[in-house]
Amino acid sequence: MRVVLADDERMVRTALRVILEAEPDLTVVGEASTGAEAVSVVRAVRPDVVLMDVRMPEIDGIRATEQILGAPAPAPASAPVPLPRVVVVTTFENDSYVYEALRVGASGFLLKRAAAEDLVRAVRLVARSDSLLYPAALRGLAAEYSRRRPEAPRWASRLTDREADVLRLMATGLTNAEIAGRLGVGPATVKSHVAAVLAKTGARDRTQAVIAAYESGFISPG
Repeated sequence: MRVVLADDERMVRTALRVILEAEPDLTVVGEASTGAEAVSVVRAVRPDVVLMDVRMPEIDGIRATEQILGAPAPAPASAPVPLPRVVVVTTFENDSYVYEALRVGASGFLLKRAAAEDLVRAVRLVARSDSLLYPAALRGLAAEYSRRRPEAPRWASRLTDREADVLRLMATGLTNAEIAGRLGVGPATVKSHVAAVLAKTGARDRTQAVIAAYESGFISPG
């Protein structure tokens, strides 16, 4: 897995690099010290995962995430390159900046004081996109910062009962295999339901689908 590090502190980037490159399946392919530089580096090297500091010079991690995920670099039609997953790295988990970054497309967040094994797990998890990072913390952020809409979204009525069940279980952080066990179906069936949920909510990954569910009131974060 190819990773880009974006943080305005060189020592932080160095520490992250040492931790990640000690793993045989992780490689740091670029670094950036500002939000604008992060956008440029990501478009040049096309990583799988970006570790993005939320507060940086020029443009912050929120706008950098938005630019990275909103306007990918052109790729040959014969070999399209998927957008990277962005993990916001922050000092405080109950930060409105973090929630805003998740709203614009980040796949999760990680505390700067996280242990090395948690950092490695986070990178692998968002690359797989099989579960949520810290679902309880995401629920807390949604409870504090979500912009609840007064009416149910149109996509809610398009979900089947089973898809609605899968979305609610996704919000608890269960993997596809765990959801399959809970519902008594096969993992392939759950994978199909997850794909349908993402398509109907217009979400690019599980985190975005769960945020949409919280913000619409489809799921209560309380």
